[in-house]
Parts: sequence; C-alpha cells; structure tokens
Amino acid sequence: MQQLEIPMREFQYQSKQDVIDAAALFIHEMFQRDSYSFTSCYQVRQYLMTKLSWKDNEVFAVLFLDSQHRLIKYKEMFYGTVDSAAVYPREIVKAALSLNAAAVILAHNHPSGITTPSRADIQITQRIKQALDIIDIRTLDHIIVGEDAHSFAECGDL
Repeated sequence: MQQLEIPMREFQYQSKQDVIDAAALFIHEMFQRDSYSFTSCYQVRQYLMTKLSWKDNEVFAVLFLDSQHRLIKYKEMFYGTVDSAAVYPREIVKAALSLNAAAVILAHNHPSGITTPSRADIQITQRIKQALDIIDIRTLDHIIVGEDAHSFAECGDL
C-alpha cells in the first residue's frame, strides 16, 4: 500500500465530538488523494466505521467511485430514526450521474450495533443495484456498520 504523507494540523478540541469530527476529516482527506483506490473490503470497512459507527440514528451513505475505484465523493444521502431510514434509488442514480461515477459502494449504520441485514436492507440493495445496472454503474458492495461491519459482497448477498 502506498505511504501517504498528510500534513499534521494543530487542533483545539472542545469536546469529544470535535475529536471525532477532526478524525473523520483527516481520514476523508487521506482517502480523497488522487492516487488512492479502494482495493479491499477491509479498507472500505475501516473508512466507513470512522464515518458511521458513532451515529445515533440510521444514516444511508454512498461512496461514489471512478473506474479505478478512487473515491470521487462520500455522501450521506438519507437520514432516519434509530431503526430505519427511507432510501430512494432515484436520488442515488441522480447523484451518481452528476458525479460521473463508474461504481458505488452503499453503506448504512445500525445504531443497535447488530449488523445482520434485515429483509428491507436486502430489498433496497437489490432495487438500487437494478437501477444503477441500467445506466452501467456498478454496485460493488453494501456495508452495514455497527459494532463491526457486514459486507454484502463478502457474504455473497450482492
């Protein structure tokens, strides 16, 4: 893996949330490097754990990637309650087209910590994948973040 040099900044932390926000910004900047590609599910899980594991309500996010699986944009698209979030495939398609994405990785958190996919998780994944397939955008994975992370691709559910 390529060694990345990230300039260190001095931060004044007022709260635990400030530390979390600073760490998330640091990781986001690291993964925004032009030469960085997601090459393993482990890398994606680690990135998403920093973004979603601490959220109190469900958040559905999408990683928009170019043809080399470099991150174009991480976008939190839908927000919900402690146990659900309404997700609209049309909005994901619109965002993917506007960013000229070649692939996506879907992600959401389960605030309960349990990462077993629900029937609704499986159904929305298939609906999004079908919508993106029509316009030749690959759905590489759907990761559920909780106390650990569940990868649909690794489990053969995609």
